[in-house]
Amino acid sequence: MKLLEFLKRERKKSASVAKERLQIIVAHQRSQRGQPDYMPMLEKELLEVIRRYVQVDDDAINISLDSEDNCSVLELNVTLPKA
Repeated sequence: MKLLEFLKRERKKSASVAKERLQIIVAHQRSQRGQPDYMPMLEKELLEVIRRYVQVDDDAINISLDSEDNCSVLELNVTLPKA
């Protein structure tokens, strides 16, 4: 009985899935506007250094650069796996 329910359920159309993915990509690109050109390379290199000591996923690291007046703050957040 559950097999029939599984087969009959309505699946998301590929167009709506593609639209959702595109919205995620656009939001990500908008969040990176105004960042210096070196930020993607810096993020990659920091992740490589961290991986020398602890195995972490790509999305386990978050880097942000905030600027106010003449002061810039580089913030690095890493979600470490449980020991």
